[in-house]
Amino acid sequence: MTGLIEAMAETASAVNQELDRLLDRTDAPEGRVLDAMRYSALDGGKRLRPFLVMTTASLFKVSAASALRVAAAIEMIHCYSLIHDDLPAMDNDDLRRGKPTCHRQFDEATAILAGDALLTLAFEVLGEAETHADPAVRCELVVQLAKASGANGMVGGQMIDLLAGNMVMDMNGITRLQQMKTGRIIAFACEAGPILGKAPRQIRTHFQAYAHDLGLAFQIADDLLDTEGDAAVVGKATGKDAAAGKATFVSLLGAERARAQADMLVEQAVSHMDAFGEEADLLRAVARFVVERRS
Repeated sequence: MTGLIEAMAETASAVNQELDRLLDRTDAPEGRVLDAMRYSALDGGKRLRPFLVMTTASLFKVSAASALRVAAAIEMIHCYSLIHDDLPAMDNDDLRRGKPTCHRQFDEATAILAGDALLTLAFEVLGEAETHADPAVRCELVVQLAKASGANGMVGGQMIDLLAGNMVMDMNGITRLQQMKTGRIIAFACEAGPILGKAPRQIRTHFQAYAHDLGLAFQIADDLLDTEGDAAVVGKATGKDAAAGKATFVSLLGAERARAQADMLVEQAVSHMDAFGEEADLLRAVARFVVERRS
């Protein structure tokens, strides 16, 4: 696990530097929104999604500079979603990554604009020639991230989540919600490396299967943290799902069965990397990290 922690820290540092480069400061009036973007995007979180991009890209000998731009783009999408999720109109959170949420640090209007700007900048970065010499690759990155982020992906999942307190949700419903809200962005992060490396479709199916199981395990771990975690360690409020009357993997299965399900999903995810030998050891390790984390 030590090697994984070091690798994740190295990726986080590189992504922070790339985000710092891409998020310019200015003294002009619009500089306030850039300050809010930087506040929400820099120096925070585990950078799990960028790590998946960088690690899968390395399996296909993709240049680090190219992979880093995609890693930064997906982190922009993730950070935009957190800014908007935290707003009073949605989850109404005051704390994110151990510090005040964007709308608390600035104001609601600035937070909305900061999220909008991070979203659009992500696609600008993917579309630029610096990301990949082949326009077809850049187009596929844009299309796949748009699908993962939009109404049939993360945004649609958030819509269902907002309605979930007034819905009767079974396991199929919760699984679908979480695959949309969380899983499809994770799936893009896992498939970005093969896309950058122009891997054949049959190779990409291994990463799709890995991401499917990893995404569900990640969400079960999140549900367990919301039920059992310490807000000071987790870095955000806990117990919110139960207070809102939302069904979760934990409320339906119980903590013990949910933890066992997460462990099973992780082992399935690990098995999908059998074809890649020792080169995929970091992907195996991060899958296990997902269910062992405390934040």
